[in-house]
Amino acid sequence: LYESLFLLIMTSKDNIDNIRRDYKGIRLCKLNTDASPIKQFENWLNEAKSEIKDPTAMSLSTVSANSRPSSRIVLLKEFDENGFSFFTNYKSKKANEMKDNNFACLLFYWDAFDRQIRIEGKIVEAEPKVSDRYFKSRPEDSQVAAIISPQSAEIPNRDEMDRTFAFYDRDNLERPDYWGGYKLIPEYFEFWQGQESRLHDRIVYKLEEGKWVKKRLAP
Repeated sequence: LYESLFLLIMTSKDNIDNIRRDYKGIRLCKLNTDASPIKQFENWLNEAKSEIKDPTAMSLSTVSANSRPSSRIVLLKEFDENGFSFFTNYKSKKANEMKDNNFACLLFYWDAFDRQIRIEGKIVEAEPKVSDRYFKSRPEDSQVAAIISPQSAEIPNRDEMDRTFAFYDRDNLERPDYWGGYKLIPEYFEFWQGQESRLHDRIVYKLEEGKWVKKRLAP
């Protein structure tokens, strides 16, 4: 039995080790990327919209007060020269971590293009009018879900939440004060383009004295 289990574990490990493919992306260099990282992001996002199921899905990484990192997928809802916005419960785990440490990282990965974008910066809370506007634009059921869910808190079971959702009064829905937006103000971008033989292209933008400086990193 133990020998069979050992062989099964080793076989699974070997299968994982053998999962690989070569990338063949368009070469990425300082000359063919925009001077603005925001514009470069927009260019890539527009391409991703044609092939990626959830092009605005991004990993948000935060760090707690005791230096423990955590990541989760959230959706980008707005972006411009001032930053990248997303919305959540202000009492959630990520919200508490951003309160303790207001620096975070966003990561987009678009496998159809062998591309990823990493964005690092400072988190600020969105103005109430911004959160109000976005909340009212959401489908009614999504508004109710935001209102009734004590996000990240322990709940006794799913049934109670489903009952609350089903019978919630949907007249005159208003954004609760514990739900709203955040904006990441970028200080660093990395655009990664997969290439053959793992010699990937990495172009970074760093904010230096108020100006974006573009550099190439080794793969």
